[in-house]
Amino acid sequence: MKNVLMSLACISGIFTGILAYMFFYAHRKNVIHHSYPVRNDGLKGKELSVYFISDIHRRRIDEHLLRKVRSFGKIDIVIIGGDLAEGGVSLSSIDQNVERLAQLAPIYFIWGNNDREVGEEGIRTIIEKHGGKILENADAMIESHPLWGICGTDDPSSGNVDVDAALKNVGEYTYLIVATHTPSLFRKVERFCNPELMVAGHMHGGQIRLGRFALHPLGQFNEVDGKARLISNGYGTSLVPLRFGAAPESHVITIKY
Repeated sequence: MKNVLMSLACISGIFTGILAYMFFYAHRKNVIHHSYPVRNDGLKGKELSVYFISDIHRRRIDEHLLRKVRSFGKIDIVIIGGDLAEGGVSLSSIDQNVERLAQLAPIYFIWGNNDREVGEEGIRTIIEKHGGKILENADAMIESHPLWGICGTDDPSSGNVDVDAALKNVGEYTYLIVATHTPSLFRKVERFCNPELMVAGHMHGGQIRLGRFALHPLGQFNEVDGKARLISNGYGTSLVPLRFGAAPESHVITIKY
């Protein structure tokens, strides 16, 4: 009997240790830097620095994360790539997160599949309060880099996705960023144009992976001939506050043009 109890205690300790590891792993503050040129003429030009963060859900944006982002230099724009929140997150917590992100640079927000669970008007008010823009099937010029435009779509969960409307003014810009929450929209965008950068989240990299086995593939950054596509693992978690094999991440993207 004593041996059985010791075995059970050992198994319980191992299980508790694994859960603790998964919890702390899920709360790492990873900022990944990507850099690439969109010109191939060899001439030195300007740089656009984008901070992309998606799938915050219940996590808190703190000064430690902001310091990591600032370590890569000045940020020109912040893109919140959907799922800023989910049901049960207080508007005050959302407001604090947006306020901190707005300290970095002007904010562009796109809807995720969970955001409206906390109330659409509440999020609209918070984004507007901090000078941000909501891109729901719309575009905007990046004021500090007027050759660049940014387009964003609503999330498919809204039943309101209109890629045509989001891209209707792309001819007005020399360079283009397209932000969607769901990467499945990339294919629809590419039927109309070939942006210099497309970003998305939503998949969480599978969140909990056992080797190659997970609900979704890992996030990835791919760049070919000055055209980059980023699918992020996201910063937060859904359902359970745990990760394994799919580290949380946000991104600083430096584009030379």
